[in-house]
Amino acid sequence: MSRFLLKLSGSFVISLGMVGIITPIVGITTYIILATIGLLISFFSSKGPDVLHNLGRLWSKIIFKAARSKIDVRGQEHIPHGTPVVFASNHQSQFDIPALYLAIPIQFRFVVKKELFKIPLFGLAMKRAGYVPIDRTGGKKAVKSLRAAVRRIKSGTSVVVFPEGTRSPDGKLLPFKTGALLVALKSGVPIVPIGIKGTHKILPKGSLWVRPGEVQVSIGRPIDTTLFQGRDAKDELVRVVRQEIARLID
Repeated sequence: MSRFLLKLSGSFVISLGMVGIITPIVGITTYIILATIGLLISFFSSKGPDVLHNLGRLWSKIIFKAARSKIDVRGQEHIPHGTPVVFASNHQSQFDIPALYLAIPIQFRFVVKKELFKIPLFGLAMKRAGYVPIDRTGGKKAVKSLRAAVRRIKSGTSVVVFPEGTRSPDGKLLPFKTGALLVALKSGVPIVPIGIKGTHKILPKGSLWVRPGEVQVSIGRPIDTTLFQGRDAKDELVRVVRQEIARLID
């Protein structure tokens, strides 16, 4: 089925020559189909979350095929095996999501704001896949969601966070928010920095018009969070991670 969907999406877009319009249609249609299949499996199998993640990878391949775009991944050998990690990536575009699905060869879950779980089908699929919700409103709810995220990571789940907190409007690296990296610091797991280039040109923030292009994903060496101690540990960790991501995208 996966080969059929890939072939269909690619030939459909090329024949019409309308990448910008057709790619979102292909993306939404295939998402509904694959998410529905994954949800049905998740209710009958304990491996449902992993199946949904793998279907997310298939969806990402279809998206890249439809957009007539290529991806170049470097540094996969830096990803530790047998231990949970926090992947920290810059955020240029919605196209970062399929790029990370294809670039990271292990099971992981995205850390996302809790409001997204209210979206029909999309929210249910994220919940069944095991995505990690974060409350960004502050107060006790935010602390509670942070603690829940830390427990998930300590239990063996690798996660992806976007420390900028939002997509960059011009592709340039934004200031980092400390909360995203705090989960790694409190979990005591390594942070694997990731630099993404090219997605902003394919799908800029605020646009639905997809342009063909090439994406480069560079994965850096793990950063040992246990080395950051004391009162300034959080701020120092943010500085180091941001510096490394900036290096990867430059």
